[in-house]
Amino acid sequence: MSNSPDLVLASVTPSGVGVITLNNPERMNAWSASMSKRFFERLGEFRANPDVRVVVITGAGKGFCPGADMDALNQIRANPAGGAGPATGAGRFSDLLSYPKPVIAAMNGAAAGVGFVLAVFCDLRFAASGIKLTTSFSRRGLIAEYGSSWALPRLIGSARALDLLLSGRVITADEAERMGLVNAVHPADELMDKVMAYADDMAVNCCPASWATMKRQVYGDWLRDADASTTDAINLMNESVKQADFQEGVQSFLDKRPPVFAPFVG
Repeated sequence: MSNSPDLVLASVTPSGVGVITLNNPERMNAWSASMSKRFFERLGEFRANPDVRVVVITGAGKGFCPGADMDALNQIRANPAGGAGPATGAGRFSDLLSYPKPVIAAMNGAAAGVGFVLAVFCDLRFAASGIKLTTSFSRRGLIAEYGSSWALPRLIGSARALDLLLSGRVITADEAERMGLVNAVHPADELMDKVMAYADDMAVNCCPASWATMKRQVYGDWLRDADASTTDAINLMNESVKQADFQEGVQSFLDKRPPVFAPFVG
C-alpha cells in the first residue's frame, strides 16, 4: 500500500458544495501527470454525485498552481517525442465547458502556465489579494497551451489575450480583476470564506437543471449568431416552464422559503 499523499483532495459540505483541493503544497501544487489523473477522477466523482451541486477548486498551502512540475518539464525536454506535457491524457480542461455543474476557481496563490489555463476554463474565478498570474508560455518557448487561445479571448478580448500570451508578463490579481479575468479579489485570509459563502448561496437557492442548461447556452452561443441563440432560448424556455423546478421556484418565492430543487441527473 502506497504511503504517498493524495495529490487531489475532495470534500463535500452539507449544502452541496464540493471542494477539490490540489494537494502538493511542498511544490506549490505544481501540475504533474499524477495530479492530472487524480483531478479528472475527482471531477468525475463529483459529476456523478447528486449531493454535489457546485464545485470549488483551490490549492493546499500557499499555492494554487504555478504550472507544470519542473521535473516533468525536464523529462519532456529530454524526450520531446514522448508527448506534449503533464495535462494530457487524463482529460481536457475544455471538458469543464460541458460539465453540468458550476465550477469556481478559488485562487489562493499564484496561477501560471497550466494552472492559469485551469482557472480560465472554470466558470468563475476569485483571487486572493496580492497573488500573481501569468501565461508564461512564450517565455518557455511554447505555444498557447490546452485551449487557452480559444478561451482567453472570449473572457477578456483578443487584445488583452494577446498581451498576456505574447508577452508572458506577470499580472496581479487586481489587474486581472480590472480586465475581467477575475470576478473578484478578496484578502487572502477571507478568500475561502467569501467563495464558500457564494457557492453555498448558489447550492441552496439555485436550480441545478437551470445551471446545466445555462452553461450549454453560454458556451454554445459563442459559436452562434444572435438570432439562432434567441430561437434556442425560446425553445428552452418553453420546455423549462413545464418542469417541476419551475413550479417549485415560483411556489417557494410565494411561500417566502428557500426552494427545494432536484439534483442534476445526467
